[in-house]
Amino acid sequence: MNLYDNDFYAWTQQQGSALKQHQWERLDLPNLLEEIAALGRRERQEMRNRLGILLGHLLQWQYQPEFRGNRGLATVREQRREILILLEENPSLKPYLQEALALAYQNGLDLAVRETGLSYAQFPEFCPYSWEQTLDAEFFPN
Repeated sequence: MNLYDNDFYAWTQQQGSALKQHQWERLDLPNLLEEIAALGRRERQEMRNRLGILLGHLLQWQYQPEFRGNRGLATVREQRREILILLEENPSLKPYLQEALALAYQNGLDLAVRETGLSYAQFPEFCPYSWEQTLDAEFFPN
């Protein structure tokens, strides 16, 4: 369908209307299937993004204790809260947490290096925190 390529929003409205009215012949099944699959990928991406930010701030907390403060604390709290909400709304993401943590660590490491000015060699090569620790509201390294 041309509308899918030319005006995505209009396409979504048209497809929603067709679904609501049970007009199955108006459905653009190939693109609907692609978009549904993409929705799931976006949830996983959001999990990795939030974990990366959280891990970066946990590393900062651990490796630059002199800069601990409300800004870092607020970021850690916010990311934990949003990840827990994401898991509550999408419980099937929980088995993905371990893999997501490993993938997100690289982004968290980049964030920590950028924010602290420390070198990559000063941080662990692999994530030093379990996913349980990472999401535990009481856990702060050191």
